[in-house]
Amino acid sequence: MRIRRRVACRTWPPCLRKPFESPVLSVQRLRQGDTAGARRWDEFVLRMPGSNFFHRSPWQGLLEEVFAHRAHYLYAERGGEIVGVLPMAEVRSRLFGHALSSLPFATQAGILAADSASRHELAMAASALARELGVEHLELRHGEPQMSWPSQDLYVDFRMPIPETLDDRMLVIAQKRRNMVRKAIKLGLRAVPDDSVARFFPTFARNARDHGTPALPKRFFEALTRRFGPDCRILSIEDAQGRCLSSILCFFHRGTVMAYYAGETPEAKAAAANDLKYWSVMKWARDAGCHEFDIGRSKQGTGSFEFKRLWGFTPHPLHYEYLLLRRDAIPQNNPTNPKYRLLIAAWQRLPVPVANLLGPPIVRSLG
Repeated sequence: MRIRRRVACRTWPPCLRKPFESPVLSVQRLRQGDTAGARRWDEFVLRMPGSNFFHRSPWQGLLEEVFAHRAHYLYAERGGEIVGVLPMAEVRSRLFGHALSSLPFATQAGILAADSASRHELAMAASALARELGVEHLELRHGEPQMSWPSQDLYVDFRMPIPETLDDRMLVIAQKRRNMVRKAIKLGLRAVPDDSVARFFPTFARNARDHGTPALPKRFFEALTRRFGPDCRILSIEDAQGRCLSSILCFFHRGTVMAYYAGETPEAKAAAANDLKYWSVMKWARDAGCHEFDIGRSKQGTGSFEFKRLWGFTPHPLHYEYLLLRRDAIPQNNPTNPKYRLLIAAWQRLPVPVANLLGPPIVRSLG
């Protein structure tokens, strides 16, 4: 795919525009295994305000390796420089249909562009690709509205600035949360950085089952830590006997820590392990030079939404925008859909090993 257009400088009179045309703008595809292209892609992402961890190129190989999703990574180029990127993956499912999404398992990874012309060309190229692939819909997950397509704002993202000073008084968090953190410390709980998914995965899988959600496979998290290295880290909360009560996998990107995948044991709530976990992540990230704490997305009206809000995080609506090609309405493949209520209840009663066995093929289709 290669699209070329000349973009004239509109600040000059029409008779003078041609000599001052900007270089050719083209849209191209990042091929799997193109290490030089991936490096250029990531250099653009890392210097662009508004980018996030899901824009980074290692997701391309990871999605193909773990889920066999065919990745389609488009970038706009002008004068030999990348000026926009759009990572997408094709998801085929007997349960939920055939879609092109930017990006499965991401809070947002929509069009990231340096200017409106690049943004427009990437959108047009993605639309053309969606039609070529014969998908039922194209989904672009944005933090701010960018398209005039049908959209939904089911999810919100929660963020807060990380103060320079984080001391034992914990004045930057609400009184109730301070009390819970102190309770955890009095019970002998402590935060421990983990270098593998060995302790993280059992807590994550148990938590997913308890919420009636199929768990991502263990090898997904192993691939994350392998491909992203120090920018993907795990922090666990253990009790005085060294048992892991709660664990969280975090992404680090451009001064922001994103606490994205988490889990806990049934004993964690009574011991206030989760409050200690988020306080410890905040301190951990501050020491790593981060200035913003992103606690991930939640569906509006849920318990996790309220927990994050009461912790002091500010909700930011996410805008998922859809080009409906062979559908009449936006798909609702999420746990709030009433038609999944009985399935969720049944899943919560499964033994964890059985849920872990059955879950990966299902969650692969959800994205």
